[in-house]
Amino acid sequence: MEIGFTTAAYVVAAVLFILSLGGLSGQESAKRAVWYGIVGMGLAVAATLLGPGSGLWILSALLIAAGGIIGWIVAKKVQMTEMPQLVAAMHSLVGLAAVFVGYNAYIEMARVGAMTEEARHALTGFAALIAHKSPIELSILRVELFLGVFIGAVTFTGSVIAYGKLAGKVTSKAIKLPGGHALNAGAALGSLAMLVLFMNGAGAWTLIVMTLLAFFIGYHLIMGIGGADMPVVVSMLNSYSGWAAAAIGFSLGNDLLIVVGALVGSSGAILSYIMCKAMNRSFISVILGGFGGTTGPAMEVEGEQIAIDAQGVADALNEADSIIIIPGYGMAVAQAQNAVSELTSMLRGRGKNVRFAIHPVAGRLPGHMNVLLAEAKVPYDIVLEMDEINDDFPETDVAIVIGSNDIVNPAAQDDPNSPIAGMPVLECWKAKQVFVSKRGQGTGYSGIENPLFFKENTRMFYGDARKSMDELLHLIRT
Repeated sequence: MEIGFTTAAYVVAAVLFILSLGGLSGQESAKRAVWYGIVGMGLAVAATLLGPGSGLWILSALLIAAGGIIGWIVAKKVQMTEMPQLVAAMHSLVGLAAVFVGYNAYIEMARVGAMTEEARHALTGFAALIAHKSPIELSILRVELFLGVFIGAVTFTGSVIAYGKLAGKVTSKAIKLPGGHALNAGAALGSLAMLVLFMNGAGAWTLIVMTLLAFFIGYHLIMGIGGADMPVVVSMLNSYSGWAAAAIGFSLGNDLLIVVGALVGSSGAILSYIMCKAMNRSFISVILGGFGGTTGPAMEVEGEQIAIDAQGVADALNEADSIIIIPGYGMAVAQAQNAVSELTSMLRGRGKNVRFAIHPVAGRLPGHMNVLLAEAKVPYDIVLEMDEINDDFPETDVAIVIGSNDIVNPAAQDDPNSPIAGMPVLECWKAKQVFVSKRGQGTGYSGIENPLFFKENTRMFYGDARKSMDELLHLIRT
């Protein structure tokens, strides 16, 4: 009865997770999709607690309550600007959990292996699963737990470094130790050697050495990836965490964990590939820690940045008929989305054609800008992807860039030695006038200079994005 109930609950939960992933593909269905995921996870937890091998009710209840409270507090405190680093931090927890579960599986295998045949008959849960496996099945289990620990360890340290880069606690520059990729390859080969020894009964020390090597690989891989590629890194780590969960699901004989891990792993990998394509990056290059690169120095940028005040921008907006707004991470940091939404409503109320252009990797997380604009009640139908709107810039009177850098950088097309060479960008410089809302003259998170800021039809609207938008609102109202 318990097994039948658990299996049925897992099937329903898996269907809900699939519906959740499918619904997240559209803004209008995203809210419903989130609830599918919440209900599915609740059902999965309940089925696990009530299923075969259940027990330790007080400890389970305390841990679930503690996790729920911590999650609630974090969700309340974290701003939308901090979502990318929160996602990276959550990935690190999934990786660490995979390491702990793998070690626990190894300890259980050793404990069961030392028992008498009579004692094994009294076992329940995971220990009973181990006790009834054949030697070949036990060998497969050892491979599964080894892989789960390896992927989990890589995910853990990689996600910690990704969190540090996104939060500004670790430099966003690509940094490699002397030896670069040879160190990563050596650590991977060392891990493979540990697997061979582990399978031949060398003992727990091989698992420990492999874990340390995997920790290093995760650290060095992500340290070797620059800030411009961090959106891909977050998605890639999401994929890693899914595969770690799937590997541990095989070890535990948990069908739902296998399904969910495969869903997360495959969807994360597909998203990473799509984003790499959008950035003209080699998927293999990024996941291996930045293979390749440019062959010469970047072009020198000539000219000067010309500033404009709020009145000048307001006058241009009042005269314009068509306006395209390009949001970026700077808008998120300044929490300017509501002011931008109000400005949009006001301009549209005067009969102006106002639209938003969203680059696939705008912000530091896939869909970051879409979520911010939806939160600010910007109509879905005027929020367009890069491919839908890029050809419209030559017929646009005013383009406003709010806190973006790389995604509007013409060096991607003009400079073969630029770190973002070949990356598709929003060609806003083709508009009649371009206004860039920016804090100062710095190069931004990725450290890449932007020739757009020096073009004749570009004016720099310096200052905090929220204050700048509020000032524009005041001037346009009057």
